[in-house]
Amino acid sequence: MHFWKFCQMEIQKIKQRFGIIGNHPVLNRAIDIAVQVAPTDLSVLISGESGTGKEFFPKIIHQRSARKHGTYIAVNCGAIPEGTIDSELFGHEKGAFTGATDSRKGYFEVANGGTIFLDEVAELPLSTQVRLLRVLETGEFIRVGSSKVQKTNVRVIAATNIDIIRAVQQGKFREDLYYRLNTVPIVVPSLRDRKEDIYLLFRKFASDFAEINRMPPVTLTEQARLILINYRWPGNIRQLKNITEQISIIESIREIDEETIKKYLPDYQPIKLPALYEKPVDEKTFNTEREILYKVLFDMKNDMNDLKRLVVEIIDKRSGTDFHEDHAGLIEKLYQSTDHSEAHPPQTLHITPESQNIQDTEEIIEESLSLEEKEIELIKKALDKHNGKRKYAAEELGISERTLYRKIKEHNLE
Repeated sequence: MHFWKFCQMEIQKIKQRFGIIGNHPVLNRAIDIAVQVAPTDLSVLISGESGTGKEFFPKIIHQRSARKHGTYIAVNCGAIPEGTIDSELFGHEKGAFTGATDSRKGYFEVANGGTIFLDEVAELPLSTQVRLLRVLETGEFIRVGSSKVQKTNVRVIAATNIDIIRAVQQGKFREDLYYRLNTVPIVVPSLRDRKEDIYLLFRKFASDFAEINRMPPVTLTEQARLILINYRWPGNIRQLKNITEQISIIESIREIDEETIKKYLPDYQPIKLPALYEKPVDEKTFNTEREILYKVLFDMKNDMNDLKRLVVEIIDKRSGTDFHEDHAGLIEKLYQSTDHSEAHPPQTLHITPESQNIQDTEEIIEESLSLEEKEIELIKKALDKHNGKRKYAAEELGISERTLYRKIKEHNLE
């Protein structure tokens, strides 16, 4: 119990020192992990949406580590052009590229004995990711335009606001580098997951702004407070701070009501309905795919009619010519269960001894009724008919060439 109280006191001290507002359990857990990992030299990967305050955590780790007297460098990897990122991180020799009039130290050389914070690390080019992996594993790097291996002792803390697992699956981020950086993960919660902290942050920002500009702080009515708390905040804390400052400057009435605050919240809606699609539906593609589906369904209907006729004839052949009298109800039920989409009522099936002989019975019964297989069959027939020319095959099927190409890739018909 005493240890738990001590940890809570430490977390509160850190919040006060770095200006962190909030008491959400996930936020407190993230701070606690930062404190625990700080004395080590383990790599840390901080994940969270843009604007959640990820930049505070590498500072906490650096200030509570043995490297606190060393250099601390924060690098925004997404803001450095791909052509110069290697030079910025690892340095270059004179004449290494056009404009390199002098030798230059990179961040890893300057921060030797300290800490480097790589923000938006997922934006690094793959070639730079290889160099970074070498530094993490061996502490070695080579300047651009040099062949001399140099050593550095730097702790690396990285952050990302994207789904880095998906980036690995898409081949945009090296898997080995991900595991090397993610030795200790820290997850920073979004603002909409910290609803109880939203109003605290608003009051803090309003008070700070009023003190700096020597004006009364803005306050909220009860309804305005509810709107503020229930807004989705896509820009997180950064967006909340900007809106608070806008209101403080623009509004002359210092108590903000619900109608006033709605004007500062983009796309405000009291109820958020779930989105069914991530992107607009292509109406042309939808119509052409629907036409293919209709064709497949009509083919299935014909196959089912053939199957009904076949079953009836087999049963009649086994039971004798009086089958219709004894099984008329069964025949009608079978007909209705498969042909209920027709507008006219089902007609009575008449079986005569002179019915035609059935050929390849087993093949007809086992024919696949899968929509996907029928679609594949139609596409193959169209391609064969036009000697593999997709343009004419698409016209034959009544779909666009783009849709046909996508279907070929989907069904692996290359």
